[in-house]
Amino acid sequence: MFSTTIGIARAAPSVVGRAIAMAKYHGGAGGEIRADVGVINLRSDTFTLPTAAMKEAMITAPLGDDVFGEDPTVNKLQEECAALLGKEAALLVPTGTMGNLAAILSHCTGRFEEVLLGDQSHIYLYEVGGISALAGVQPRAVQTNPDGTLDLADLVGKIRDRSDTHYPFTTAICLENTHNKCGGKVLPLDYIKKVREVADANNLVMHLDGARLMNAATALQVPASHIAQYFHSISMCFSKGLACPVGSVLAGSREFISRARKARKALGGGMRQAGVIAAPMLVALKDIVPLLKEDHARARRIAQAVADLGTETVLTVDVASVQTNILMLQTTRKDISADQVCERLAQVTEAELQELGEPITVLTGPFSKTTLRLVTYYSITDEDVEKSIRKIQYVLKEMASL
Repeated sequence: MFSTTIGIARAAPSVVGRAIAMAKYHGGAGGEIRADVGVINLRSDTFTLPTAAMKEAMITAPLGDDVFGEDPTVNKLQEECAALLGKEAALLVPTGTMGNLAAILSHCTGRFEEVLLGDQSHIYLYEVGGISALAGVQPRAVQTNPDGTLDLADLVGKIRDRSDTHYPFTTAICLENTHNKCGGKVLPLDYIKKVREVADANNLVMHLDGARLMNAATALQVPASHIAQYFHSISMCFSKGLACPVGSVLAGSREFISRARKARKALGGGMRQAGVIAAPMLVALKDIVPLLKEDHARARRIAQAVADLGTETVLTVDVASVQTNILMLQTTRKDISADQVCERLAQVTEAELQELGEPITVLTGPFSKTTLRLVTYYSITDEDVEKSIRKIQYVLKEMASL
């Protein structure tokens, strides 16, 4: 039984138990977890846990002081990542946010400078305005298209006239690949080439926020260096779909990395025996990258299951737009919000238990009032996907009948 309050479905007192209260996109959980409830966490690929091989590598890694450049495991990681991305050098940083900030600090070497980036980009929306607060660089937003690309005409139109004393100097263009806010979209190589031509024509540098770069390379079925070749610098995160507990890499020319090393130190990222971080990252390159295609296939299976419900449901999805491990679902009814769907997916009712035969909780993230984000990753198995599909289809049918 369900009661309705102001046209929105709410769980009645007959709820068997709530595995976890609605979890917001950036984390935070409340409520109690029932011992018999299977919790499938699709909020983010940041919930990946290190593999047994990664833990073993952390214990056995040869170590040294990385601030002195003497940690052999870090040095090996940096060499492998530089080769992977086709760059002269690479640098271990604790987080992708620090990597992006260190890149901007290294490219923009004076005051009165500006970078062009998407109005839906991670750097612009989700990195606490660091390039302004800490780098003293002004971001100038360019319209982001639904496929994650920036409108080229808008991009060109926002490049400043360097001779006009009223304007800051346009120094860099930042792209994001895959694009988080746009649902894991992959930037086409021919588009990136066009942006690089714009940059070259205007003496600008190109930085890539490649937090999920290996997902993009997997989707395009090309080496990561094919994407990286168009950028002067690239940041790549290992603590999302690559299953590492911490760590990102910044890559570029030797001169750039020399400056970035100083920026990392200034930002508090100088680490000592950092081989314990680098070791699982090396494992990820060998063991996890080849499995990313499976994450993508699992995301598409969930998308197809939602689409199979037809138009008479509370969520809709464009299956063809699911390119990697991120899936965006849109609400179709004004009286049911994304928050409400997420909350219901985190509950188990008596009727549901009888129908499904087991208690299943699916944790998802409300990305906006009308959008849910689901993300697959290494820890999500085929069995998890099948259970998620059963739960999601049950809940959507239930809510559609209200």
